[in-house]
Amino acid sequence: MNLFLLAAGGAAAPESKFGFYEAMVEGGPVAWSILTIMVIMSVGSFYILFTKLFEQNKVLKQYKTVQSSFWRAASLKEGATKLEKDGPWRQLADDAVKAQEDHGKMTDALESHDYMHGSLQRSEDSINAVLNGGLAFLATVGATAPFVGLLGTVIGIYRALINIGIAGNASIDKVAGPVGEALIMTAIGLLVAVPAVFAFNWLQGRNRKIAALLSTFSNDLLAYMNSNGAVKPAVTAAAPAAKPAAKPAAPANPTLNKS
Repeated sequence: MNLFLLAAGGAAAPESKFGFYEAMVEGGPVAWSILTIMVIMSVGSFYILFTKLFEQNKVLKQYKTVQSSFWRAASLKEGATKLEKDGPWRQLADDAVKAQEDHGKMTDALESHDYMHGSLQRSEDSINAVLNGGLAFLATVGATAPFVGLLGTVIGIYRALINIGIAGNASIDKVAGPVGEALIMTAIGLLVAVPAVFAFNWLQGRNRKIAALLSTFSNDLLAYMNSNGAVKPAVTAAAPAAKPAAKPAAPANPTLNKS
């Protein structure tokens, strides 16, 4: 009977449980605060990634209209109407039209050239500033998230060691669990930082490509204005419509052949 009670008591003995939730409870308000900060960083990073990616794809898609339709127009004003409103290419074209209208007010030819070049450069810089908006947040997350996670780990290990010292039991099973749980915060920091760094580098590379296209378009506009429309990029001729397939010849009349 005593052996049965001892066995039952041993089976019902509580076992120490280790897990993410237990680690957060053990860490207290500091751990929950650090976790909240990293969640905000992660959500913000993915939000910027998808919104900037959508914006970049839209700009690159609009550039096809510049290549196919803009330079076919008889004037800059007519070409600007073919571009999508509130787009970077339309902004550059509108600024070029305004600079061309103000061209006659300049008494010196050099001053007029500098004015038109400066107007397009300011427009180009404002567009690039909009495209680069939000990338600083990604860079900040990529640089600081591992250290925020490390801070949570240091605090977690400190609290675990204090509790172990109070309990007076420093066996490996008592140390490994709390310390391992504290390292979870470092892992979370890395999971937040790595996607942010990849997103920053990828989006920045695409922005450099768009900036090069904007610079090319700006130079083409300046050359067009300074030459009164004589200098402009070559426009690829539209592909001719495919001719309908010829109908097969009607078969010979067998009755006529017999006669």
